[in-house]
Amino acid sequence: MARAQHWLLKSEPFKYSWSQLMTDGKTHWDGVRNYEARNNLRAMTVGDLCLFYHSNEGKEIVGVAEVVRAAYPDPSSKDDWSCVDVSPVVPFTAPVSLDAIRNRKALAAMQMLTRNRLSVTRVTAAEFRTLLKMGETALP
Repeated sequence: MARAQHWLLKSEPFKYSWSQLMTDGKTHWDGVRNYEARNNLRAMTVGDLCLFYHSNEGKEIVGVAEVVRAAYPDPSSKDDWSCVDVSPVVPFTAPVSLDAIRNRKALAAMQMLTRNRLSVTRVTAAEFRTLLKMGETALP
């Protein structure tokens, strides 16, 4: 059985927030209009874990979501874009700020920092564990 991959999903809280995902219980992650980010969506598999990051406002990781449906055509577009479905797993006990991420040497190579314009980035297993620890959060 393949090991779960890890990802980071960015969302502006005024467009779609962690609390909205908690309320909805599931959502389709659509509207991605960058080819590299789209390819990351297409690489996701059911069971992969995603860090949920509030961008622009808040600038912090606030929770963990799980991919519950692999990539399929984005219904909000007629072009070749994709989306996935995600469900909330657990909120971060202590949200992890962008500054805290930047100041952690073990996270210096994180794609979120090196490919900062992307809304969907890969996260290594080590980075994921470090961020869970920083957020004082354990997976259920």
